[in-house]
Amino acid sequence: VCRDPRWGRCYESYGEETKLVQMMVSAIVPGLQGDPPAKHPKGTPFVAGPMNVAGCAKHFVGDGGTRRGVNENNTVLSFHDLMRIHMPPYDDAVIKGIASNKMRFRGFVITDWQAVDRITTPPHQHYYHSIQETIHAGIDMVMIPYDYPEFVADLTTQVSKGTIRLDRINDAVSRILRVKFSMGLFENPLPDPRLTGELGQKEHREIAREAVRKSLVLLKNGKGGQKPVLPLSKKAKKILVAGSHAHNLGFQCGGWTKSWQGQGGNSITAGTTILEAIKSANAAKYEYAVVVVGEPPYAETAGDNQNLTIPSPGPEVIKNVCGLVKCVVVLVSGRPLVVEPYIGAMDALVAAWLPGTEGHGVADVLFGDYGFTGKLPRTWFKSVDQLPMNVGDKHYDPLFPFGFGLTTKPTRQS
Repeated sequence: VCRDPRWGRCYESYGEETKLVQMMVSAIVPGLQGDPPAKHPKGTPFVAGPMNVAGCAKHFVGDGGTRRGVNENNTVLSFHDLMRIHMPPYDDAVIKGIASNKMRFRGFVITDWQAVDRITTPPHQHYYHSIQETIHAGIDMVMIPYDYPEFVADLTTQVSKGTIRLDRINDAVSRILRVKFSMGLFENPLPDPRLTGELGQKEHREIAREAVRKSLVLLKNGKGGQKPVLPLSKKAKKILVAGSHAHNLGFQCGGWTKSWQGQGGNSITAGTTILEAIKSANAAKYEYAVVVVGEPPYAETAGDNQNLTIPSPGPEVIKNVCGLVKCVVVLVSGRPLVVEPYIGAMDALVAAWLPGTEGHGVADVLFGDYGFTGKLPRTWFKSVDQLPMNVGDKHYDPLFPFGFGLTTKPTRQS
């Protein structure tokens, strides 16, 4: 539950509001694992078959509430708020994952990447003690990306000395094996290689395109009492498309795409940029402009941002283009950014988030083949001085509130 958009992992959260995250988790877990049959033993992990995977609710409860949105920082709040805001989605993940109506978790708990090392500051100090604390805290599987022999040696020594009890190890092993058995990994340890050829098929891209259409949020549509700008006419003879994100598939996809931090450019994967989609939707002096700007790709700590301004040259492009011609600004970003200084110059503003490979989904809605229906999953602030600010807060004064989103109707255009 991301409570501060300055956090570099905010786009990995479904939103700021607990019930929204609960609802999404309740859908994604059975979507990954499959729905257990009615008579499946309660409290037992379930994975339907080789076309399903075991889900992992991450990261650990409270991770979305770190101070000032700093990754891996402290989350400081009352126990009441921890249980009220951050815990319910994890309850739902467990309930959906093991077909139980109580928190009787029989799956396993896994650390994050190199997390044991980072218990201490600086990392890896008192490593022997960190391992002991980790296992005693209930961790069953530990992500050790590099020096695993050291971990194995230290863990084995502590078990032999009795500082880590053997029954704790047996419990962890039982939990891991229980999930592996439920997945059928001992019968089929590798995925079916034939599935590789099915990835990215037309039907998959159509679903992704639909997701783009439904996730776009229309924040402004027309200046003052003027006629709405959107949907755009396909009959315009000439459209100006500008901005760093208009023809950049890597920027559309964001972090975790092909590489950890993501990368710019159009060679990272198959897909359609927003510019290409606009070209295919329109046949031929500019009647209007579509300005596409936003954030470069990032992941984790590299995305922590205390300013949340639109990166240059985005603001300059908005000022220059929107000062000359009627313009629609499409913002490609993993979170709300500061737009109040520029919004007066815009005729329309669309939050496209990170639409991924299917830029056609953006054009579908801009040109009225489908209407705008999306709503904000988090509060859009006026300035970063207001942060953290979430729906329900006492002094709630956003630019656009949680759940906001203008709508349009589909239009028939030849």
